[in-house]
Amino acid sequence: MDIQLRFAVKEDCPRLLELVNELAVFENLPDEVTVTLAEFEDAGFGETPVWKAFVAENEDGIMGFALYYIRYSTWKGCRLYLEDFLVTESGRGKGIGTLLFERVMKEAKDKNYNGMSWQVLDWNTPAINFYRKYTSDIESGWLNASLSKEKIQLL
Repeated sequence: MDIQLRFAVKEDCPRLLELVNELAVFENLPDEVTVTLAEFEDAGFGETPVWKAFVAENEDGIMGFALYYIRYSTWKGCRLYLEDFLVTESGRGKGIGTLLFERVMKEAKDKNYNGMSWQVLDWNTPAINFYRKYTSDIESGWLNASLSKEKIQLL
């Protein structure tokens, strides 16, 4: 399988959003994706982009992606945050995930960030095993917290 890695471009956004929805279905949260295509495009390619992504593609199209942004930790400094990382079901087991993940690691190294971080669901054993190949530190004890736009509007 001839896979090419490249930075995502605006024209990739419809396919990336399809894959985001595929990931949400896999994570049993299909109704949680509320971002519109216009919002997604603007956040990546508007006047003040906040995310970048690598895509893995072959002659059939985009088979996977790794979307990231830079966050600042008061404890660690600038770190790359891997927001979403997905290889389509038909592309799994072919090394695409390794190519993407190692490309993101290279980006963190090339930019001299103080590390990279991401989340993984505690029941996603294949992903946990994948990350353990890299001797990743997988923490427990932190709970995710958030406020929706609607809840913030109640203020």
